[in-house]
Amino acid sequence: MQKITEQESLFKALDKMSTKELLSNINTVDKTVPIAVEKCIPQIEHLVDVIVDKMLAGGRLFYMGAGTSGRLGILDASECPPTYGVPHGLVIGLIAGGDNAIRKAVEFAEDDRTQGWKDLQQYNISEKDVVVGIAASGTTPYVIGALDECRKNGVTTGCITCNIDSPLEAAADFPIVCVVGPEFVTGSTRMKSGTAQKLILNMISTSVMIKIGRVEGNRMVNMQLSNEKLIQRGIAMIQLEINGLSAESAKDLLLKHGSVKSAISEYRQ
Repeated sequence: MQKITEQESLFKALDKMSTKELLSNINTVDKTVPIAVEKCIPQIEHLVDVIVDKMLAGGRLFYMGAGTSGRLGILDASECPPTYGVPHGLVIGLIAGGDNAIRKAVEFAEDDRTQGWKDLQQYNISEKDVVVGIAASGTTPYVIGALDECRKNGVTTGCITCNIDSPLEAAADFPIVCVVGPEFVTGSTRMKSGTAQKLILNMISTSVMIKIGRVEGNRMVNMQLSNEKLIQRGIAMIQLEINGLSAESAKDLLLKHGSVKSAISEYRQ
């Protein structure tokens, strides 16, 4: 396979550039990422529809990765409960090396081909679930080994990678291959590749949550009321839905029922 993510940067002598030149050039190459993601929308669509079907039938979504890719998956998974009010076990992020690897690299953890499947088994993975492997290179053994075992056990898989014809693409039922080209710093896939992965993860989780009914109109009516900012946002949503209701009454309703959706529903009954 051709590792596009490892190709030499299109820019020379980065260490000779001024601060303004560095920032302008990074920004220039970053602008190409959404265009690359746009080309992947058909692939993303297929995976989203499969995840929605599985979730509506009682399944879960797992993200798996190492390093930056693993951390991005954990970030996306961790934001689903507060944003959409879903259980913490509905979207799960796993990283090579375990939770310690979220903050500090665990050497060689990504090279263990068997550990990914072992990690999934801790969650009683089944045919109802979907596992999405994330690896810019498309060659991470931790992720590929897990997807191979998923296929053997009838578990639906997807992937997000930035190299064509990779082992990860071959291991996934629904691959997403987003080719962003060489990185600004040669091989630094936390940059353009990581940005592409983050955009695609946003698209997947947001679309899935909307399609399983966690958004009404354009509002996060099931969000958790975990801080004052979100309480104030909830109050504003209720006032938009219930004409003439004071902020104080809206807050009373919100805190009594625990969510915007429940508050509005109860008020209208």
